[in-house]
Amino acid sequence: MVWGAFGGILPDFDVAASFFTDEITALAFHRGFMHSITFAVLAALGLGLLVEWLYRSGSYRRTGYKGFVMAAVLVFYLLLMLGIRFIFRDAVQTWGHLAVAVLIGGGLAFLIWKKYVTQELLPVEASRWNWVWLFFVSIFTHPILDCFTVYGTQLFQPFSDYRVSWDNISVADPAYTIPLSLGFIVAAFIAREKRARRIANWTGIALSSAYMAFTFYHKAEFERIFKESLAKEGIEYQRMMSGPTILNNALWLGVAEGDTAYYHGYYTFFSEDKRVKNFNVIPKNHEKLAGFENDPTLKTLRWFSKDFYNVIVRKDGRLQYNDMRYGSFQEGFKDENDYVFKFILEEKDGKLEATQSKEGRKISGDAFSKYMDRVMARGSE
Repeated sequence: MVWGAFGGILPDFDVAASFFTDEITALAFHRGFMHSITFAVLAALGLGLLVEWLYRSGSYRRTGYKGFVMAAVLVFYLLLMLGIRFIFRDAVQTWGHLAVAVLIGGGLAFLIWKKYVTQELLPVEASRWNWVWLFFVSIFTHPILDCFTVYGTQLFQPFSDYRVSWDNISVADPAYTIPLSLGFIVAAFIAREKRARRIANWTGIALSSAYMAFTFYHKAEFERIFKESLAKEGIEYQRMMSGPTILNNALWLGVAEGDTAYYHGYYTFFSEDKRVKNFNVIPKNHEKLAGFENDPTLKTLRWFSKDFYNVIVRKDGRLQYNDMRYGSFQEGFKDENDYVFKFILEEKDGKLEATQSKEGRKISGDAFSKYMDRVMARGSE
């Protein structure tokens, strides 16, 4: 299970590129080669051979190796906590949160020491190809799951930078994650030879997979409602996209592209009225970037957003590039900080430089409450 978990998170190690390169290059690298079929095959072969040797040689029983594993797990836990702290830095500010993190870390260290480092480990009976297959499945299913989200995945790297995105589930959806997690957590506490272990694990997989299938029904229904609503308003468009909002699959957003503007609307399946009630008309303003059509930074941003973007002039006079696929924090687009995914553009030496703006992402109880009201259609009828 631990090796499977390692394989499952390995593709996301590509986020480390942000420490070694500029922001736009890191943006293009994430969900790139390390999320590809090619990487899954090569990494599975390499890791399978390495881990098979580790157990065949008996090195895994040595105290030094076990101490290294313990240190690696604790470092990973620390990095995870720092990452959570960075993401939710506007919401997580109390000493209480820090105390809880330290207590969990201490408990994790004690558990690893007691149940792993000081224990005499049992022989491991698995062939080389058992290990290769384990790593391939755990690594490959990661980018496949990512393909279901709006962000997209460069599944065919290094042969193509096309980003596969089916846009049917949010990057974070508890309704998918919780059943899957409960399944393997319960299985982890059941003896390996027990049939109940497989039942618990496969039950979690079955429930989460059934929910994933259900999200495709939601997508089809939303797109039908969205298109009918556009037609009723007499809105003509060339193309459209749709996707669920964060943490749920009930509140959906749709973006239709017209000649000079985007038509952006929300719909929740908790609403009794089967229509998109309001469309935000958002000017494209692509002409504000005239002369930069061949600029590498702009090309990367356009590729990333699949050309669903608009440009606005910020209050400070700088240009802001907004990815229209992610919608707004509020019901409309009244302010430069309402856009979820945005980049500030500046010209230097005839070239564009882009910096992702995280302004407006402050998380508060009031903001979350308002968001849930939108999801549940409370106060919007």
